[in-house]
Amino acid sequence: MRRQEPPVTAVQQEARRRRWRRLPLTLLALVVVVAGGLVLAIGVPTLWRYSGESVRHYADPETHFRHGSIGSEVSGLPVRMWRVLPGLFPEVFGDRHYEVFGFLYAPGDESSRGDLPIGLGTREVRGVEIAWFNCALCHVGTVRESPDAPARQISGMPSNNLDLYAFIGFLLEIADDPRLAPDRVLDEMEAQGQRLGWIERRVWRYAVLPRVREGLLETRATLGPLLAEQPPWGPGRVDTFNPYKLLQFDMDVAELDESERIGTSDFPAVFLQRPRQGMDLHWDGNNASLQERNLSAAIGAGVTEESVDHAGIERVADWLLDLAPPPSPYRPDADSVEAGRALYMRHCADCHGYQDGDRYVFEGEHLGQVEPNDRLGVDPARLDSYTETLRRYQLTLFEDDERYRFRHFRKTDGYANLPLDGLWLRAPYLHNGAVPTLYDLLLPPAQRPPAFVRGLDVLDQEKGGFVAPDCTPGEPLEEGFCFDTSEPGNGRQGHAYGTELTAQERSALLDYLLTF
Repeated sequence: MRRQEPPVTAVQQEARRRRWRRLPLTLLALVVVVAGGLVLAIGVPTLWRYSGESVRHYADPETHFRHGSIGSEVSGLPVRMWRVLPGLFPEVFGDRHYEVFGFLYAPGDESSRGDLPIGLGTREVRGVEIAWFNCALCHVGTVRESPDAPARQISGMPSNNLDLYAFIGFLLEIADDPRLAPDRVLDEMEAQGQRLGWIERRVWRYAVLPRVREGLLETRATLGPLLAEQPPWGPGRVDTFNPYKLLQFDMDVAELDESERIGTSDFPAVFLQRPRQGMDLHWDGNNASLQERNLSAAIGAGVTEESVDHAGIERVADWLLDLAPPPSPYRPDADSVEAGRALYMRHCADCHGYQDGDRYVFEGEHLGQVEPNDRLGVDPARLDSYTETLRRYQLTLFEDDERYRFRHFRKTDGYANLPLDGLWLRAPYLHNGAVPTLYDLLLPPAQRPPAFVRGLDVLDQEKGGFVAPDCTPGEPLEEGFCFDTSEPGNGRQGHAYGTELTAQERSALLDYLLTF
């Protein structure tokens, strides 16, 4: 007997209508607009090059994680554009190229010779190689044990370097800059040695580059009003769901309640996903399905229902199931660690699991469950940004595909009790990154730093986390970003567990936490 489906709600009908109405924001299907006009002039053999699609395969799973495609290129830029932007806008890039926004490069790659950063997948579509975000963009970071030590790249940790707000803002700002005029861009390509034939130059001049610019202008009109209302995210942070609402479902900022317009939170770690299956995932615990969480994150990176590369996403997901964090380099006093362990097991393990030597134990009565924010008391902005309306819209995605359709999203009343494996790599702490170190997290909220520097990767050997000096909002910094906890969504309040301990007990608990 066929299962009776629930009636389609008005919200779901509206979501479908919006998706059909939405204009494409990038060039995926638009290079071929020149085909009709050029077919007689250049012939069928040349046009064959501007049809079809190809994607690069990487044999090594970590290389695929860092450089492989998940199908987001529909939202991206041509690789040739990635290579010329630093030359067109030297006042922004200087000699750092995309590192100025915190992008990372694989060992041996060089931005100056046109290599693309980690976190960009590529795909050739209709003769044009396009690059855009993949999972590694937000989940590869760097660590240094001292200021003079070389940076160590670690897959699976949060990207503590990437300032996505600044990069997106740059792209939207240059949308109508004269330097993006086709002839100017083509001249820069030629100056860099990117040779174009007579036919190719005209395809780029009259189809590709105008569409790129049009896509940037459309995205600016859609996303710009939201970003203008939000405090800058800073390195290592992203608004997870509000851009999703505007770009995926064609919503307007005016439709969003003021309480939901700021949902900025830290990039999470993605180690050891297998034990997390069935836990409440995302910061607010709004989904317990790894598959749906992964697919939703891919959509946030620019994937669409039409462009999604399920095989590419699932290959990454399979690799992450058993990706363990590297062991903590901290070696606190053994007696103090043992005393701290006893305190932790009494006060914290039920919610977060625990560390047993070099092994993390995913056990706890409340582990992976949502803790109501009425009790937790942390900044509510990220929780409030995910709404029942968005949930209903999401249920229309992949609705004709029983394998991939969304079923498990829900609106919660708090934040999930997450496992703490790889804790030494996750600073700053709390869901919104409002507390710089583990030492500060154990202090009463009023004593936590009101403003500190984010975006540094040197370990704080005493406090746990990264070195995060105090700063004054509005004053320039030589390095990093001044994070102001008084800004909306940035509150440092709540999670007061451990703050009632004596100074000696807090020191012992900190020593144990440093071993995670």
